[in-house]
Amino acid sequence: MDIIFILSAIIFNISISFVYIATKFDNRELLQVSGVIVVLLIIPFTITLIGYIKEKVEKKIIISLAIILFYLFLELLLDYILLIPFREILALHIPYIIIFYVAEFSMIGIVFQINKKMGFVVVVTFGILIGCLIYMYMG
Repeated sequence: MDIIFILSAIIFNISISFVYIATKFDNRELLQVSGVIVVLLIIPFTITLIGYIKEKVEKKIIISLAIILFYLFLELLLDYILLIPFREILALHIPYIIIFYVAEFSMIGIVFQINKKMGFVVVVTFGILIGCLIYMYMG
């Protein structure tokens, strides 16, 4: 279960980075592929959650995984089911951003509990994500 979770966290950060780059360059194909990859991570994170529940891991890991899945289902709901332009509605976008970062730091926390070295790998991919976010907003 641990390797599935770690790989999913890395893929998540890289995919979100590609979302930011695709947005910057208005590349709809890359944006769509990257977004679908992010949403499809519901599958490995759910498998991991079920496995961790069966293994009776610490409750904080289960809660953190539930937060990650909540974010992914929220993303699926808003972007792919309801098709709400929530990023343009400040009252929706701010809570979305908060949930995103809570999920992100939950991922980082879990990976550090699993494996410290891989925790640093996930932090580096998070740094890349932040770099891509900054680049997206640069003139």
